[in-house]
Amino acid sequence: MSWRWHNDIFYFNLKPVLITKKYGNIYSSPVLHKSIDVLPVEWYETGKRILHRTTAGGVNVTLKFLSENPNLQDGDILWEEGDAMIVVQMIPTQCIIIAPVSINAAGALCYEIGNRHLPLFHDENELLIPYDAPLHNLLQASEYMIRIEERKLKYPFKTTVLPHVQVAGNDSIPAKVLPLSIT
Repeated sequence: MSWRWHNDIFYFNLKPVLITKKYGNIYSSPVLHKSIDVLPVEWYETGKRILHRTTAGGVNVTLKFLSENPNLQDGDILWEEGDAMIVVQMIPTQCIIIAPVSINAAGALCYEIGNRHLPLFHDENELLIPYDAPLHNLLQASEYMIRIEERKLKYPFKTTVLPHVQVAGNDSIPAKVLPLSIT
């Protein structure tokens, strides 16, 4: 890819920008020779329908997704004009990272996390939870193999499960745990 994050002052009309929809994602759309200004977003802000922020380049931005959950993702294109665009950049956060060794360990872990009403994310074969000291202490005492890292929480588990989910042929942890939550 030939795009780059714009680190200097973003030179375009600095009037406030109202954003009501997304225009794709830089990781799946060609973004050649564009000047990119980033809108830093915390993991817990990705579902907010109304959000007021300032981009790294100093542009005041208002997001108004009134008819639907925006479900902002890292790299979402929020605004584009000429050769300039505003793109979501997820801010890494301190997380507890766990790679369960068995389906039973994953199920027990999910039970503990669900009892605490904490959000759960996945990335490859790892489960990620925003850092929570009481959960961290419990997991250490239970001898789970955990580590603490700064990561972007990009792939949340959905809170609702469809009754007819097809997971055949998928060996990832989410694919193994999902059928257990349906029954």
